[in-house]
Amino acid sequence: METQLISKKELLELTGLSYGQLYRWKRKNLIPEDWFIRKSAFTGQETFFPKDKILGRIDKIKNMKDDLSLDELANLLSPNPTEISLTKQELTERNIVSLESFNMYCERQGSSDLFDFDRILQLFIFDKMLHTGEISLDEGYMLLQVMNEHYPKLQGNNGEFIFIRKMGFSTLVLAEVPANVYFEPKIRVVARLLISSCMEELKFKING
Repeated sequence: METQLISKKELLELTGLSYGQLYRWKRKNLIPEDWFIRKSAFTGQETFFPKDKILGRIDKIKNMKDDLSLDELANLLSPNPTEISLTKQELTERNIVSLESFNMYCERQGSSDLFDFDRILQLFIFDKMLHTGEISLDEGYMLLQVMNEHYPKLQGNNGEFIFIRKMGFSTLVLAEVPANVYFEPKIRVVARLLISSCMEELKFKING
């Protein structure tokens, strides 16, 4: 499905932001560079944004900027890992992951006293996908295997998990973003999940 765009002019009018504030947030890395899309229009070159993403991000910044500095917000919204370790008790009692998913994860991946951010991200995505009901447990284990083997190859770049099925068989693709991925008509795309969005959601959960 094609991403719906909103022009910069429409965005500023709709949100009440000033031009200066928008670009200040860009300089602070609160709004990703690749969300600023230059396109030809009848008035010449104009800047557009992915509508749902930019409106959600601006709403989030407005709601949190009174409690956090822009630098603190930038860290939360950054697509990069953060330095943190949590125990099993902290992960489950703070509802970052369910106890059921945690136990199933540890059966395959092993347990430990502390989980660093990369393992917490694995757990979080595993738990998130199982609870949508879109994938089975075996497909969840497939997800963990792909993360273990291929996620480090992204080297900090954004990636997207794409679950597909055909004739009862399923498989998983980890694609580097931005990238265009095309499938034959008989393939059904079951779920798509941006790692950067999961990382952002996880950071907010960890920070309460």
